[in-house]
Amino acid sequence: MIRVASPVPAIEAGPSDAPRPEEWDDLFGRARAPHPHYARHVVEAHQRAGLAAEALRFVTVRREGRLEAALPYRMVRDLSGLGGRVARPFLSPFVTATAPLVADGPDAVFDALVAGLGAASGGRAWRWPLLSLDGPAGAGLVAAMDRAGWRRATVAAFERPVLDRRPSHDAFLAGHPHRARLKDLRRRAKRLSEAGAVTFETAASGPGLERAVAAFLALERAGWKGAAGSAMACRPEHAAFARALFGPTHGPVGARADILAVDGRPVAISLALTGGGTATLLKTAYDEDRRACAPGLLLEAEIVRACHETAFADRLDSATLAGSALESLYRERERVAEIIAMPPGRDALSLERRVRLARFEHRARDAARRRLGR
Repeated sequence: MIRVASPVPAIEAGPSDAPRPEEWDDLFGRARAPHPHYARHVVEAHQRAGLAAEALRFVTVRREGRLEAALPYRMVRDLSGLGGRVARPFLSPFVTATAPLVADGPDAVFDALVAGLGAASGGRAWRWPLLSLDGPAGAGLVAAMDRAGWRRATVAAFERPVLDRRPSHDAFLAGHPHRARLKDLRRRAKRLSEAGAVTFETAASGPGLERAVAAFLALERAGWKGAAGSAMACRPEHAAFARALFGPTHGPVGARADILAVDGRPVAISLALTGGGTATLLKTAYDEDRRACAPGLLLEAEIVRACHETAFADRLDSATLAGSALESLYRERERVAEIIAMPPGRDALSLERRVRLARFEHRARDAARRRLGR
């Protein structure tokens, strides 16, 4: 730990082991617009499934002994460092946001966090993907980096669909910028109803949630992801993660499964995590034999309706990458970027060269995906 000079007394920051469960949960409850990926339940689900080291390292900030910020991270060898080691927030195939958990409070906590980042990396660069620049934690982080004289640049960025709940569903529909999409969904919903009785239901705990997760794994595996070997059920550790993530929860993060069914048979299932007023929609699977009816998007529209009618969340986070179908349904956007940030001091590689290498890696991966797609 390092002590940081600050007008706020007794702030300490630096690399550490995982926070204690009770203080970790307490931090999530006080965090500025927290996302679930770095909540205790989600990180522990990764560890139980073998997707994260049990001794995962954290950068933490404590003020007068109380946990004020936490970020799980790793030191990895990376192309942006020509194979040298860089620091990176914890990632898995299921992590879609990487902002640190930071309690609501003085900006001095962000300043201490940035000092802790430099100590954790040993002065090396940070490669930081999936950072929300519009969220209070991401915005506060980059502002503190700037104050501390860090050099940073954007590798890539996109706008992620999010939805802020209105007073009513009618208010959400009023003046919607994609009226044609809404009309198309009504047409597809009518077509789906011709196949049988269409129902929408939600499971949030117990046997109902367990059955929904099992049905999701089967539905996803039956589609193109199963044929490609990328469905969660195709990999034992991914299936184990799903069961751990949506199993019994203890703490501020909850689970939710929304199911659209025809004559009792699921045709689309969405799995989400809830906490801090936000529902993060992690995974959706649908019956590809009914693709013409767009059951996945119909389910998303029902989730929007339920959000307004039951107020189960103040915000829906699509948790998507660029090009999501939800861009035509959700009305707000959140800027998400990958940045490279370097602490003050000399470095063998310039920031500009690191960014060029990272962008080259993106282009190579995109080309590989296109070839596999063909």
